[in-house]
Amino acid sequence: MMDIREVSPGFAVAPQIQLADMHALKERGFATLICNRPDGEEETQPSVDAMREAAQAAGIAFHHIPVSGGAFPDAAVAAFRAVRRGTDGPVLAYCRTGTRSITLETLANPDGIDRDKRLKRAASAGYDLGTLRDTLG
Repeated sequence: MMDIREVSPGFAVAPQIQLADMHALKERGFATLICNRPDGEEETQPSVDAMREAAQAAGIAFHHIPVSGGAFPDAAVAAFRAVRRGTDGPVLAYCRTGTRSITLETLANPDGIDRDKRLKRAASAGYDLGTLRDTLG
């Protein structure tokens, strides 16, 4: 069962989704998926290629912006921001637990909102990103 957490209108995060979830995601209106997991992070996770193929077969755009080890390189943040700003329709970002995805959203700030509102959105979705407060400026 998918654990989709709405962060803002048109954007949600989730823990790992499965190949079989694609048609349900399309029915829920998602236009784009962003995978924030490196391929092969866990033996049981579907490969990025399989996820991309399943998403595209369901009519959903797919982007792979992997981050790991608690590092969020500027290039990954910029790529995430570009996808979010360049996408028409709802976006779902996922990783193992959703934390990397919500962190990228918060750092990328595609909606141009202030720090406290970004942290509040994350908290409302069930993610405490208070440790980012000082880096968000």
